[in-house]
Amino acid sequence: MKKITYLLTSACIALGVVSCDINNVENMGELSTESFPVSEADGIAVLAGIYQNLNAVHAYPQESFLYYAQLASDDALGGGGTNDKLMQAMDLITNYNADMTNNFWTLRYQGINRANTLISALPNTAMSDESKAKFLGEALFLRAYYHFDLASMYGNVPLVIVPSGELVTQGEVSTLYGQMLQDLRDAIEMMPAVRNTDGHVDKYTAEALLARIFLFYTGMYGNGETLADLTNSTYNPMSSVALPDGTTLTKENVIAYVDDCVNNSGYQLVDDFRSLWAYTNRYTVEDYDYTKGQELKWAEDDNAVNPESMFAIKFNKLASWSTTIGYGNGIALHMGVRGGQSYENTFPFGQGWGAGPVAPNLVDDWKSADRDGKDVRREATIQDWTEKSSYTYGGWADFVQETDYYAKKWAPISCVNDGSQEEYIKVSDNPYVCCFENLMYGAVGWDQGANNMQLNNIHDLVLIRFADVLLMQSELKGDVAGINRVRRRAGLDPIAAYSLEALQNERRWELALEGIRWNDIRRWHIAVEALERQTNQPVYYCGIPDKNTAHNGGYATRYKATAGFQKMPESQVAIGSVVQNEGWTGADSEYNGWK
Repeated sequence: MKKITYLLTSACIALGVVSCDINNVENMGELSTESFPVSEADGIAVLAGIYQNLNAVHAYPQESFLYYAQLASDDALGGGGTNDKLMQAMDLITNYNADMTNNFWTLRYQGINRANTLISALPNTAMSDESKAKFLGEALFLRAYYHFDLASMYGNVPLVIVPSGELVTQGEVSTLYGQMLQDLRDAIEMMPAVRNTDGHVDKYTAEALLARIFLFYTGMYGNGETLADLTNSTYNPMSSVALPDGTTLTKENVIAYVDDCVNNSGYQLVDDFRSLWAYTNRYTVEDYDYTKGQELKWAEDDNAVNPESMFAIKFNKLASWSTTIGYGNGIALHMGVRGGQSYENTFPFGQGWGAGPVAPNLVDDWKSADRDGKDVRREATIQDWTEKSSYTYGGWADFVQETDYYAKKWAPISCVNDGSQEEYIKVSDNPYVCCFENLMYGAVGWDQGANNMQLNNIHDLVLIRFADVLLMQSELKGDVAGINRVRRRAGLDPIAAYSLEALQNERRWELALEGIRWNDIRRWHIAVEALERQTNQPVYYCGIPDKNTAHNGGYATRYKATAGFQKMPESQVAIGSVVQNEGWTGADSEYNGWK
């Protein structure tokens, strides 16, 4: 079975059950500190409940910050069909219905409360000091990550650091970010200097996340906290952050943590950039014209440990309509090729809802920067459908913002049945299997059966990889060492001198279409200009050539009105937890459809 993993398996062991009851794992995270189990095995189960929140949110992938970050950035459009207004609303920084992202809000705070339960109870448990430190470090990491997910989406959200069912309201944004950074600093200091390969986060992952949050906060809020401060074009990052315990986290402190991660973690770049992506899996690689005959091997073939993956959401065969679909990779499904076509036409990319078509301005910018075509990452990241004659705009004819370019990294991947598993021939006479995972992990054990295009995409969704750390190291230190390691892997010559522009370009190409770009352009204060470049780009509407026209005043107008922060769910505003963000109270914020 694919990746039920240590997290879920050990939770089942701790609960003393023969087969894993997902609801029991989830409920273990809801215990109060008064009824908290004192054994180490039960502590493992509660920790599993905290991690499970990663999957719970992805039962509603279209509401998550990661999804919003992908569609809202200047590198992707909304896409989908004429009825998929949420996708287009996210691209246009507009709203579609009163509680468009309320599930995300509710579930992330559930994860935070689970973390708080473990953090509060650990000092009184009968565990070894070593186990307490490890569990506490992981819980602090996840509490910081969940808060950062919410703060990236909405801005100043309530900070919750004790288990409580009481209403918590907004405080100071500086305190919110200070607590996240303090949590991660403490996690780094208490966790062992050992790289984990079992799905758990480790000290070095905490160092990476600390750098990411530090760079976002000090850049985004460097000019102040008003809307005008957040949206102006001046990049003036802070060099230190005050923490709630009265200490200060400096840029030099962050550099030391990142250097430790780079030098001592054991994480490393895979040799070939293309091996990071699932289309190089062993059931697909030799049937895909782009990859065949090049001796490529997916870094995660047969559950291998990807040496570059530092933090990822794991999926498994338990995805079910009756429990949670979050155990399947819903992001892959949403980003799949729209149109209901034959898998042969779009091979090796599987079907889905067509979210996040690649913005033509990204392709144009990349081609301009890579005139000699040496950068292996461009073709490894983007599929140009004009070069694949079998692709048509057939099947469903309701495309919105469709382009000729498709994102490969998060895509569902199909394969050709090699004859080893008859079950897939029985499903259809078509030899194309909708998800390569069905062959790699076997036909038996899928909760919803074999060859289910909606639930059987279960390859990892990587949230932090080592290349990002190398680029953050260069940015923090103002040198080219990390940049040039990344460029060397891409087949490019080194650059001689550091510049912010060179760093920005390298991050764009290396991390394109991984949900990173959105926060980058915001913290660098270049979002207004970058987003506006999407206007009038060529798209298709219901198969007819069209232009990506301005809606609700246009990209720049909507960004200036909101700083890119989403509308607070009205359910949360109604109970008094938060006040509504600027830019979301008027009719000009409501998306009413493409035409």
